[in-house]
Amino acid sequence: MTSKIIRALAYNDEIRVFVIDGLEVVETARKTHETWYTATAAMGRMIMATSLLAANLKGSDRLVTVIEGQGPIGRIVVHGNSHGEIRAAIDHPHVSLPLNEQGKIDVSAGIGLPGFLTVSKYIENMEPFNGTVELISGEIAEDFTYYLAVSEQTPSAMGLSVLVDVDEHILSAGGFLIQVLPGASEETIQQLEKTIQQIGRLSDKLQSGLTSEKLLDYLVGEGNSRIIATQDITYHCPCDKAFYADKLMLLGESELQLLIDEQGQAEVVCHYCSKHYDFSQSELEILIERIHSKETE
Repeated sequence: MTSKIIRALAYNDEIRVFVIDGLEVVETARKTHETWYTATAAMGRMIMATSLLAANLKGSDRLVTVIEGQGPIGRIVVHGNSHGEIRAAIDHPHVSLPLNEQGKIDVSAGIGLPGFLTVSKYIENMEPFNGTVELISGEIAEDFTYYLAVSEQTPSAMGLSVLVDVDEHILSAGGFLIQVLPGASEETIQQLEKTIQQIGRLSDKLQSGLTSEKLLDYLVGEGNSRIIATQDITYHCPCDKAFYADKLMLLGESELQLLIDEQGQAEVVCHYCSKHYDFSQSELEILIERIHSKETE
């Protein structure tokens, strides 16, 4: 089943709610990067968090999120856009740490503190926006909640869960983002805070087969929300050989000639989709000719 995000308004349109079923997109990312369970959970949470933030984008808007701590996973970078297209890169995909005291995947240890979360938004006809916060837990959902409060001054609550089976495939992946809109009454805010405190472990709800629609009802109460849009989320990388040919040209003539002399070819691997692009000696020579042509223009 295709991953999707439900967008809804709740409590007389005073609350904005996003709910994601991320199983398919996270499983695709896992297969693409051949991640082990700790890295899978961390990358999956980052993918869903980015998708939830990107659900507010329009047109050609896009965003990039980066999390990097002192743990063995290193840096995770995720790109998202208004069309529900997502892609991720991870420094060290083969990380599988012991479970934490609660018997859950120890994402916090995989990310490692201290560290930083950065969100970069590229909104059409506006200057790029960059916001960076220190990690408060490394669990990712809490870090994004903190980012939204500090950098965007938006009272929010985010929950994320990725459940990985013993054979590494994804059993469940989902999450939510709840945001208080300007003008919300104090009564609504208090009711929302009470509801969030009673949610319990999201992984238990998802493992029981709770659908996105039922999770929405669980979050804000049945009958208290109205769905305004549903969007498919897909793992998509726009790279092609021409893109990486341009990147190779940035190396300059001397470096390309060195590749020809030492290897007779070049291989480029995309960090986001793991596709391999091979460039023969003749293709590298053509790139050098293109560099010459640009220099004489």
